[in-house]
Amino acid sequence: MPKLKSESDIKKMFYKMGEVSAIIGVPPSMLRFWEKEFDCLKDLHKNRKGDRLYTEQNIEDLKTIHFIVKEKGYTLQGANEYMLGNRKVSDKNSEMLKSLDKVKAFLLELKQNL
Repeated sequence: MPKLKSESDIKKMFYKMGEVSAIIGVPPSMLRFWEKEFDCLKDLHKNRKGDRLYTEQNIEDLKTIHFIVKEKGYTLQGANEYMLGNRKVSDKNSEMLKSLDKVKAFLLELKQNL
């Protein structure tokens, strides 16, 4: 009989604001404020009722924002610029990985043909 996973082992697609508030350790009002201030949080998913739904990526962004604002002492503008810079680096890394995957596929095909 397969072992049932506990709730903490199961990853969700979306988290509600109360759950995210507890994870990050800030009140929901702070999350709403950060949503207005940070470009990386502008396109949150919302259900039919209008409740905000957060993805794993949103939660990681919020953890980073919390750290750089509360621990490092960045201003909101500085933190927003940091997040935008981080996003650009991440996008470049993603493009590089795709290119490397294409090269790998080409080399593997070449190896099979030899």
